[in-house]
Amino acid sequence: MSRAQTIPPFHVMDLLARAKQLESEGRSIVHLEVGEPDFATARPIVDAGIQALRQLKTHYTAATGLPELRQAIAGHYQRKFGLVIDPRRIVVTPGASGALQLALSVLTDVGDNILLTDPGYPCNRNIAKVLGIDSIDVAVTADTQYQFSAEHIKQHWSEKTRAAIVASPSNPTGTLIERDVMKALVKAVADAGGALIVDEIYQGLVYDVEEYTALSLSDDVFVVNSFSKYFGMTGWRLGWMVVPENYIDAVDRVAQNIFLAPPTISQHAALAAFESATDEILQRRVAIFKERRDYLLPVLNEIGFKVSAQPQGAFYVYADCSGITDDSFQWTKDLLEKEGVAVTPGIDFGEFEASTHVRFSYTRSIEELKRAMCRITRFIK
Repeated sequence: MSRAQTIPPFHVMDLLARAKQLESEGRSIVHLEVGEPDFATARPIVDAGIQALRQLKTHYTAATGLPELRQAIAGHYQRKFGLVIDPRRIVVTPGASGALQLALSVLTDVGDNILLTDPGYPCNRNIAKVLGIDSIDVAVTADTQYQFSAEHIKQHWSEKTRAAIVASPSNPTGTLIERDVMKALVKAVADAGGALIVDEIYQGLVYDVEEYTALSLSDDVFVVNSFSKYFGMTGWRLGWMVVPENYIDAVDRVAQNIFLAPPTISQHAALAAFESATDEILQRRVAIFKERRDYLLPVLNEIGFKVSAQPQGAFYVYADCSGITDDSFQWTKDLLEKEGVAVTPGIDFGEFEASTHVRFSYTRSIEELKRAMCRITRFIK
């Protein structure tokens, strides 16, 4: 059997397709399933993309991206975190998923394994599978904010392990890795002789606490970021990765052969993502996301869900629904059919306690969230 045939479906996409079908039939659907901001791409970014098209900037760029965009990303790290990052270490990619493919390609061989959290973003293990890499899914709980600790690394690392992937803020839980914990993770992975890949694609969408980047703790981590979430450029398919200096050439060679180059128009548009006018728009959106989270959390607890770890970033709430159902997959399908609310079942994020958890994405207005909560309350009763 080919590796591709063993990859499970991304259930949320099936739910989305069914929700769209119901909408086409005239049903009212509230979408709390897909992790895509409801805001359109900020106007300065769109205008920059239009201008690039009019100037016929449609040819390939270097495999690692436009030099001026790599420089702009380096400037972003200096302004926000006070870090001086050599632009040569910055690789522009076709989305964050493209960055992850590059990282795993240069770090692993067929038969190696990587450590992943369960629950965690499902595509990570499936990308690994396509590359012939085994993933060791490690159960994590609210006790560690659904994140790895250094002890997890020490306990599960083997002679075949080459890397561990962490995410802060995370999908599906919205939790962060505290700086001291990240520092211990960096050391634990280094002591094991492996690489730490840090997913920071929800950076910027952080509430209540001061942000940091893993790059402030080590130059040897692989940091993946994206223009999709905070910058609201999901359909533009653009991300980036900061790599250790001794991996620059290897990543460049693999990128040349796998992607050839990131999308040119998207790169020119992304130059406007770091302008002050754009940042003002994006910061207002962060405040709106926080308002939505602050509405949703208490209501979910009131109607029978349990949120054991406070989400401090991204736009997700990972909720225990064991007091309501022990089959979250069937429950989410029934909820969609009967009440027109789409949420994601825990099975999309792993196996550990998946049947008693669901993920809510608060990428819709508070008015829509209220409508959804009324419908869910009625469905539970």
